Amino acid sequence: MSTKLRVLEALEAAKGESVSGESLARTLLVSRAAVWKAINELRRDGYRISAVTNRGYCLSNESDLLSAEGIRPLLSKEYPGELLSFHAVVDSTNQEAKCLAAAGAPHGACVVANRQTAGKGRRGRSFCSPPDSGIYLSMVLRPALTSAEAVLVTAAAAVEVSRAILEICGVEVGIKWINDLFLRGKKVAGILTEAVSDLETGLVEFIVLGVGINVYQNPGEFPLELGEVVGALSDGKTRISRNALAAALADRLYRIDSLLSTRSFLDEYRSRSIVLGRPVVLCDTGEEALAESIDDQARLHLRMKDGSERVLWNGEISIRLL
Repeated sequence: MSTKLRVLEALEAAKGESVSGESLARTLLVSRAAVWKAINELRRDGYRISAVTNRGYCLSNESDLLSAEGIRPLLSKEYPGELLSFHAVVDSTNQEAKCLAAAGAPHGACVVANRQTAGKGRRGRSFCSPPDSGIYLSMVLRPALTSAEAVLVTAAAAVEVSRAILEICGVEVGIKWINDLFLRGKKVAGILTEAVSDLETGLVEFIVLGVGINVYQNPGEFPLELGEVVGALSDGKTRISRNALAAALADRLYRIDSLLSTRSFLDEYRSRSIVLGRPVVLCDTGEEALAESIDDQARLHLRMKDGSERVLWNGEISIRLL
């Protein structure tokens, strides 16, 4: 790790407090001049670092550049920080995580990016991933599940991401079956689950769980056609720590196995649903139906217009406006 990143790691660990240049030099086994050079490089990168005589350097609490050094000090002791990798720019965090999984990466290996150039959504669609405003995170999971049970991972992740947002941002989001999170009537986050299974055993070899969250929404970042349906966690006035939210996501998703075994998350999944009891449209066929219930396999039960029942394992619905 370079001196610049080691200095950043130390400042992030003491964020909001002053750390003397002498202490940094002594701890990192470098010269004071090397510390000063690293501080200047970090300032050029956009970090808000003040310097006070006889007190040292202080990374402002308002500084929110996403980085591994900013995330790792905020992780719980349960999550092995060395499993987390950060990219300023990547084509797709899911694609990167799949490559890691195929190479044998363990459960919990996590890829975080500040920007994606080819972010992936469901059904081959792209996921708009502008820089400096969102969190794009993918984790390798190795649960003991059958392919049919893998849909539960998406539902459990929706609950855990909702909990992380409440913990860090103080806002309640709703879940649109099966994988989208909504706030103030607009989509603020999406979840993409991709599984690789063993054809002989029927068991899942690994799952890559991707989460994309719009923390801020700056003018011109999203295509015009998305402007009416895409929102952000921040109302534009409230600052949210993206590093803290990324750490909370990594911690919660790392422990997702414990939820899957008991299915204890399903009651909360149902209570956060924004579709139950409402008329919906099946996007594939244009058929209208009433969303009646979500069962213990996270399947959506619909009452069709002719009175028949239909059960969806997957697919896509939209909420019909009355």
